[in-house]
Amino acid sequence: MEYKTLSNGVEIPQLGFGVFQIPPEETKDVVKKAIEVGYRHFDTAQAYFNEAEIGEAIKESRIAREELFLTTKVWVSSYGYEETKKAFQDSLDKLQTDYVDLYLLHQCIGDVYSTWRAVEDLYKEGKIKAIGVCNFTQGRFTDLALHAEIPPMVNQIEVNPFYQQEGTEDFHKEFDAVVEAWGPLAEGKDDIFNNPLLSEIGAKYDKSVAQVILRWLIQRDIVVFPKSTKESRMIENADLFDFELSDDDMEKIKELETGVPIVEVDNPEFIKFVISSIA
Repeated sequence: MEYKTLSNGVEIPQLGFGVFQIPPEETKDVVKKAIEVGYRHFDTAQAYFNEAEIGEAIKESRIAREELFLTTKVWVSSYGYEETKKAFQDSLDKLQTDYVDLYLLHQCIGDVYSTWRAVEDLYKEGKIKAIGVCNFTQGRFTDLALHAEIPPMVNQIEVNPFYQQEGTEDFHKEFDAVVEAWGPLAEGKDDIFNNPLLSEIGAKYDKSVAQVILRWLIQRDIVVFPKSTKESRMIENADLFDFELSDDDMEKIKELETGVPIVEVDNPEFIKFVISSIA
């Protein structure tokens, strides 16, 4: 395993396991299997509605809490100072823990600043080991970082071969922040697992397309957490640390950029949709 060190000295595993869109009734068994395979970094959220199942899986695994890195997020419906504190406690209860390793604002929409003050206070109380945000554009991230008592240590954003956000890791390094990639495998769109260029690169290293993509992100100093419900894929996705892509292959992957994200987070229609869904 490789690690990134956050601005406060906390070490975060560069490979984790995502649970977005795993149905709650399947989550416990999937997470238990991921733990058996060797994953110790799990990323969930209030809005995924499966925190409780993750808590059950961890409890039944009997893995020591300090061996795990747990991330969860507060959704826009719970933004605001007091609302965030209540949502955080609810997440703790569901996860059956007395702290989380990383707590994130899920969107840059709504009452971000009151929410961030609550997160800062929870961090100072020792209930959170590290704090950050999701889906913040560079402008929104800069604004929050410059107005915060404690700037975000992480920004979880969409990064994949079709939406590469080239240079984003350098931008965030200016704020001593680490980038995490959601949707690292582009959610399988555009037949990415059969992409000719990625398949050709994978053949050179005897690795799959998924392994090439995840390794490409890791070499960009980005934290990744692929999702799979299949044990064979869990094992495959974790087998990333015995090879390194050449500089030439890293450059070739840039050819796949389309500039089209899965979700355009700063699109007015998306923002209206999010706000209307919580009204």
